Amino acid sequence: MKAMKPSRDVGVVGYGAYVPRFRLPSTEVSRVWSGTAAGGPVAAKSVPGLDEDVVTMSVEAVRSAVRRARIDPAAIGAVWVGSESHPYAVKPTGTIVAEAIGAVPATLAADLEFACKAGTEAIEAAIGLVGSGMTDYAVAVGMDTAQGRPGDALEYTAGAGGAAFVIGPAAESVAILEGSLSYVTDTPDFWRRQYALYPEHGARFTGVPAYFKHVGAAGRALMDALGTTAADYAHAVFHQPNTKFPTKAAKDLGFSAAQLRLGMLANEIGNTYAGAAILGFTAILDEAKPGDRVLVVSFGSGAGSDALSFRVTERITELPRDIPATRTYVARAVPLDYALYARNRRKIMVE
Repeated sequence: MKAMKPSRDVGVVGYGAYVPRFRLPSTEVSRVWSGTAAGGPVAAKSVPGLDEDVVTMSVEAVRSAVRRARIDPAAIGAVWVGSESHPYAVKPTGTIVAEAIGAVPATLAADLEFACKAGTEAIEAAIGLVGSGMTDYAVAVGMDTAQGRPGDALEYTAGAGGAAFVIGPAAESVAILEGSLSYVTDTPDFWRRQYALYPEHGARFTGVPAYFKHVGAAGRALMDALGTTAADYAHAVFHQPNTKFPTKAAKDLGFSAAQLRLGMLANEIGNTYAGAAILGFTAILDEAKPGDRVLVVSFGSGAGSDALSFRVTERITELPRDIPATRTYVARAVPLDYALYARNRRKIMVE
């Protein structure tokens, strides 16, 4: 398989993250539904406040990304928001975000969906647009307020948050794209039909042949196409539905726990769906050094993976230092009990 690369070099000019402050410990889910304190596959998950949704969280992340990029928002030629929990079925999140940051009216705006890899789909679209020369800057967002049926396995891990990136010319980038590769098949491991409140999942398909097949194939094919191996990368981040899956996928591809350390956030905030892999990428960029290579591999149920390889530049040392780091958002945790979580997520319906 051949890696994809635009006709002109592009990369990440600015980036931003957002994670809500509230946390639901997995032991609370166990207490309510099994009467035990056994917990689940992550320690806790992030929960949005009553006044937070994909729009408000995206605006916060994009504002940070634009500040790091140090560009005029009017120069942004596209705003694309990837999510599976857009607040409107008909009305794009992208237009609201574009208006909020001052990128309107001469800009493209649209929403993308591909389960948990909608964020990297937005990045790929931005890379293509900027790489073709149609615009100098494009914004890509992956953000979710993930859903989980009460008592379902997903309720332990379905967190909230995500990241935003300004994609622009390589000369202005803190991380230049070396190449990308996507791998998709029709694998029905997870879905939600229209009007359904919660997603359903074929539990026995989520690992094999869904997650491990696609993540492994995309990551391996990209490294083969670029002539790299795991040893060439300082850091790697994989989609994080839990901590076990990305750890195994990384090991299968030859990566060590040390290479995963900076981007592994799942145990503290759960699975942020469209934001999971790219949120870990922002945590890596917060601490990366010039010359570091970073491999990012997403996964979206349905199913598919995007693998992207970046090389960090000297410009990483010139970023503004007054913007909250990703770990700052992760660390400001306020615990909730199940009742407050149910209220915040509107699982208690009052008419």
